[in-house]
Amino acid sequence: MRTVLRGQKYEVVIDPDKNFTVIGEKINPSGRKKLAEALANRDYDYIRNLAIQQAAAGADVLDVNVGAPGIDEVSVLPEVARIVADSVDRPICLDSANREALAAALAVLLGKPLVNSVNGEEASLNRVLPVVKEYGAAVIGLTMDENGIPETAEGRLKVAEKILDRASQLGIPAEDVVIDPLVLTVGANSKAASITLETVRLVRLEFGVNINLGASNVSFGMPERHTIYQAFLILGIAAGVTCAITDPMKLTLTIRAADLLLGRDDRGRRFLGCWRTLQAAQPAQAGP
Repeated sequence: MRTVLRGQKYEVVIDPDKNFTVIGEKINPSGRKKLAEALANRDYDYIRNLAIQQAAAGADVLDVNVGAPGIDEVSVLPEVARIVADSVDRPICLDSANREALAAALAVLLGKPLVNSVNGEEASLNRVLPVVKEYGAAVIGLTMDENGIPETAEGRLKVAEKILDRASQLGIPAEDVVIDPLVLTVGANSKAASITLETVRLVRLEFGVNINLGASNVSFGMPERHTIYQAFLILGIAAGVTCAITDPMKLTLTIRAADLLLGRDDRGRRFLGCWRTLQAAQPAQAGP
């Protein structure tokens, strides 16, 4: 199943048979004091540079989140989304639970953005899906509801089914719903990652839709967090995950290597291109 996203001129197709789609996560002020300050000061040059750096590192889509204390999302989200779209012409993933902010941003963006996100709660379904339909966007569906994140893969599958059914009732096709099976930390439950991977398998089998991971939580509270997350992401790609909201600077080369090993990269062109780009970006080595 193909989920098509568009920037002003640039198209991205999320497809199990194509290269993995990297959604750059860096324009999100959570835990990023400098970005929160830039948003508060309307320092859009800083945000523009973040967008350019992520695109250069291999991001196919750019997540845009402006949810920081004191920020009026309704006015700031469309401003930032448009600046990012104009700077790199990548499709935008609008990361907000604010219906008015989403509508304001969708109204100014050309192409077909992705909305992050809706979940199985009635309030979320009623708030987000109508605006997704109105503007012809795609949406990420989180497998959680009023009872939280189900403890079993089967429970998460039922939430995915509910989201897909409600989207269908509004005329949103299944290909425009990307399911996120969610993950909790293996530091608290050693089965957390395996439950998520089983959810991936079941969702792919039952519905055939695309699947996203935004799963840095998997390593929370553990040493070597990046190593654990990297391993989990590779397992997810092999299981059928087709896109991830992640750090393109740190993980694009690993993702391109996974595509290469899964036979999705003819003659390793994308892997080699990514490697050369990263090599070129390295500071010049000092001579002897």
